Formats: sequence, C-alpha cells, structure tokens
Amino acid sequence: MKKIPTLLAGLLLTVGLASTDSAASAERSAPIHFGAIGWESGALTTEILRLIVERGYGYPTDTLPGSTVSMEVALARNDLQVIAEEWAGRSPAWVKAEQAGQVYALGDTVKNAEEGWWVPAYVIEGDAARKLKPMAPDLRSVEDLKRYPQVFRDPESPGKGRFLNSPAGWTSETVNSQKLKAYGLDELYSNFRTGSGAAMDAEVASAIRRGQAVLFYYWNPTPLMGRYKLIRLEEPPFDAQAWATLTDAGNPNPKGSRSLPAKLSIGVSRDFRDSYPELVSVFEQVDLPIDRLNQALAAMSEKRTPPRDAALSFLRDNREVWKAWLPADIAAKVEGSL
Repeated sequence: MKKIPTLLAGLLLTVGLASTDSAASAERSAPIHFGAIGWESGALTTEILRLIVERGYGYPTDTLPGSTVSMEVALARNDLQVIAEEWAGRSPAWVKAEQAGQVYALGDTVKNAEEGWWVPAYVIEGDAARKLKPMAPDLRSVEDLKRYPQVFRDPESPGKGRFLNSPAGWTSETVNSQKLKAYGLDELYSNFRTGSGAAMDAEVASAIRRGQAVLFYYWNPTPLMGRYKLIRLEEPPFDAQAWATLTDAGNPNPKGSRSLPAKLSIGVSRDFRDSYPELVSVFEQVDLPIDRLNQALAAMSEKRTPPRDAALSFLRDNREVWKAWLPADIAAKVEGSL
C-alpha cells in the first residue's frame, strides 16, 4: 500500500512531462508566420528564408498580409514571427517595440541599400540613342526641383509637377509627404500615391519606356535598379532631429534631411527569438549581395515569375552565397531539395 502514492506520483509526473512535450511539439508544428511583404525584394527574401526554414529545418511556414506598420505591430504581438526585410528604426511603431524588447533586428542582410528621390538619367543627361535631349540639365538636388515643376508636369494638375510617392500605409509615404513640405515643394508638386508597389513600378516603367520625365521615391535593392540608369537627387546630410520631424506625420514644421542610413535586417518577435535559436543563428548570417539581388529581381519582374519560383532559382544559381549561412548538414538538406 505504501507504494501506491509513489506509483501515483510517478504516473502524474510522466503525464505532466508528456503534456509539456506535447505542448512544445504542438507549438513547433504550428506554422511560423512570415509577413507577406508587397515589394519585390522583400517578397523574394521572404521566400528564400521560407525555403531554407522548411527544407533545411522541417518547420512549416505561411505568410500573412498587411501594411508595413501593421506588420510591425503584429510582430510585437507575436501574431507574426518574421519580417524578412525590415528597414529597422524607420517607423515609430518599430522603435517603440524594439525599445520594449518585443522585436529584434537580426543581421545586416543587404549591404549598400539606400532610398531617396530619383529621376531617369536621360532627364539630366539626355539619351542620344533615343534622341532625347536633356530636360533638366542643371538638376542635381531636391532644391533644384523648384526650377523644374513643368518638366515633371502632373496631367491631372497641369499647373504643378508630380511627385510619385509610396503607396499609403508605407512608412516612407509619411516621410516623403513631410519632405515635400520641408523642401518647400508641396505647393509646386502634387503628392501622388499609387494603390500598390506594383502600380508604382508600372507607372515609373511606363514613363521610362516613353522617354518621359518622372520624379519618384525609390529604394535599392529593386528590379528598377537592375534594369534602368537612374540618378538619385542630393538631399541635406542626415540629421537625427530632422529625421524625427519627418517620421511624425503630425509635425507641422518638418526639417529636411536624407533618410536614415539604411540597414536591412530580418525582424523577429521576442517569442521567435527565444523559441528558435537555430534559426536566429542563421538569420544573423544572411548576406545577399546587392548586385546579384538586383539582377534576380529584374529577371523576376521581367518574366513575371512568382516570388516562390524566383527564390528557388536564386538558391539554385547562388549556392555559394546561402550555403555560407548554414551548418553543413542543413545546407545539404536544402541543396538536396532543389
């Protein structure tokens, strides 16, 4: 009879351990939620990481849509676990969550990334092959834009030029809107927004094909950078206090500044960081050469290849790049799956 409590305790302990193991197993069998990023470089990077996680480590994944800011908020809540291309430190939502220890930026995934205001090179230099004369030969900086609104004439507001901004909901849309005010251009240029990143790309590409002047916000890495010759306009040097006025849509007196120096990282939630140390270690090693990435993005765009298929092609064509991020046995599994 004295053995019964001991046996019962052992049974309860075994059941408790099994329950704990079962909960851990269920947690690991649930998919890792990646943010469904709308721009090409983010979409391609997302699929590259998902393929490595699925085929190298055997974890299921899926994607959930949202705007930049809404995905950052979801990451802080662990409703998302991974944002594959995070321009860390750019939005108040990210800064707040990072300071609270709710999100982490892993690695430096694309060196020499940048963002700013661009024009096609032929606008300044002309293009003899296309018989295009320079349209704004002295255009060098955002300040010079005050002289050229008619070059970038808005067909819907002929008395103004048109500045092609990011779609609404992107952090950069707020920054660009504030920059128009800071540079004294808001009365000279329409603040035009397309409905999506794809529509924005289509508008820029259409203008370039027709040899028309177009002034637009853009960033690197992107398909456009791999396809066209573009010139970035000069802005005042980066100033942290000025930057704070540009990220605040409600600030009535924004100050001009180049954008925060770009550092692309992989954004992860605190729970992901604690639960998947092996993946954190890999994500910290991710390094996508910008020239190869631009070429892959250009090919993806021109052929209209779905990001998943483009990611498979990237993994097949650049084995020496991604194998350097992985332990040898995991790299072998990924390679075998290709």
